[in-house]
This record gives sequence, structure tokens and C-alpha cells, in this order.
Amino acid sequence: MLDKHDPTPLYYQLKEVILSHIDSGEWQPGMQLPSERELCAQFRISRITVRQALAELEMEGRLVRDQGRGTFIAPPRIKQHLTRLTGFTQDMQARGQKPGSVVLRLTVTRATAAIAHRLRLDAHHRNVVLLQRLRTANGEPMAVETAYLSEALCGGIVDEDLANQSLYTLLTQKYGITPTRAEQQLEAVACPASEAKLLGIPKGSPVLHLHRTTFSQHDQPFETVESYYRGDKYVFHAELKVETPAAPGHMAWRAGRSMRMTKDVR
Repeated sequence: MLDKHDPTPLYYQLKEVILSHIDSGEWQPGMQLPSERELCAQFRISRITVRQALAELEMEGRLVRDQGRGTFIAPPRIKQHLTRLTGFTQDMQARGQKPGSVVLRLTVTRATAAIAHRLRLDAHHRNVVLLQRLRTANGEPMAVETAYLSEALCGGIVDEDLANQSLYTLLTQKYGITPTRAEQQLEAVACPASEAKLLGIPKGSPVLHLHRTTFSQHDQPFETVESYYRGDKYVFHAELKVETPAAPGHMAWRAGRSMRMTKDVR
């Protein structure tokens, strides 16, 4: 039962009860939850309270509602480590899922000032390869990625089939570019209309918005990418460690609140 004398809101207490069943494995993915009426009766709370708890869990990707059928436990989200530099293809294969891509744009264009700065391009070599792809796992849309690559390093890539192979593998094997480290910034945003349509989610749904610049074995930036990952499918994981204090009473952290991190190949 919920504790009505506890200052914690009842809807939040119900959320915690449901999450405990999921995290313990008692409630498995695909299992149907009790109806709203049954939850109201079981916990002696109002339907408004139940709906608020379920709505938040759905927004967080833990539940899936099927109109006319009920509410179900969602499949587990993909955990991506922020301290490892891997491509989407490798991530999906490591999780036993079939990676896929739909190439939306693949062309050579002129870099904006911001893109040129990230790739360290001078005024006379501002051409970049623009590669935009819809990334899928087992046929389901997962992310929209828009990458800009230095044409001077891999201009011939516009003639490659990038719907059916790993970009990083191709760069390593054919162009001699080995991704070694990346600088990445992550934030939660409301999904823009164009990306929401591609991802099959309502406009304004929560998504994870990433900006990443990737460096080669020569510490040269060769790619800068902007990505929108479905918030209901992904969870990003980072291990934070305390470094040696610079002075008594002060602690330095490897990752700050802005979630700006450097990813290195292990």
C-alpha cells in the first residue's frame, strides 16, 4: 500500500512501486499492467493519480500504451556508455540487434563557419561531405544523424553504399582514418517536427540531442555530427570518479553537470 502520511506525492509512490516490479524482473517486457480501475482499487487512490504515474512512466520509456488494449511494460532501453567511442552499427551488433540505415542525404556542400571551425578547415578548403541517415535497430527508427566529414580526407565516400555498412569501418579500412577519440555534448530537448516525423514519434517528444566531433589517430577532427536519439529507447551511462583533490576540501570530477564529456577508445 501507499503511505498517505508520507510527504512524497502519491503518484510518485505508485511510480516507484511499478518500477520496483520492473527492475526486479517480476514484471517482464510485454507484460500488461493492471487496468487503471484495478490500480485505483488496489492502492486506494484516484484515477487522476494513477494516470499521472502512468503518463510519466510512458514519457520515460518504461511503459507503452496501446489504445484499446491497455498499458504494457516497454522493452529495455539501449544503454550507451559515454566513455566508449563506438559507432551505431557496433552498438547494435553488440546488443544482438540488426542495425540499419536509410540514407536521407549524401552530398558535398560548403561548410558553415561553425562546421569549419569544428573540423579545423581553412578558408580555401571548406567543402564537406554531408551525410544524413535514419538509424534503425531491427527495423525500428532509433536516431537521426547528420554528419559532416572533411572532403579532403574522404571525398570519394559520396559514391559508397552507406545504407548497408558501418561508416567508421569504411573510414578505417579504405581511407586510413581510425576514430580514436571524440568530444561530445548531450542534452535533453523537445523533438523538432522534421526529426519527429522520421522517428515516428509526436512532435515535441523528449529526445536526446547530441553534438560530437570525432578525431583520427593523428588527432585531426574528421567528422562532426548532430544526432537526435529517441528518449524512450536510449539511456546514456557514465561512471564518475573522484580525481585527486587539488587542495584540501576540494574535489575534481571527470564529468560536470553540463554532461560535456570526452569519449576515448578503450
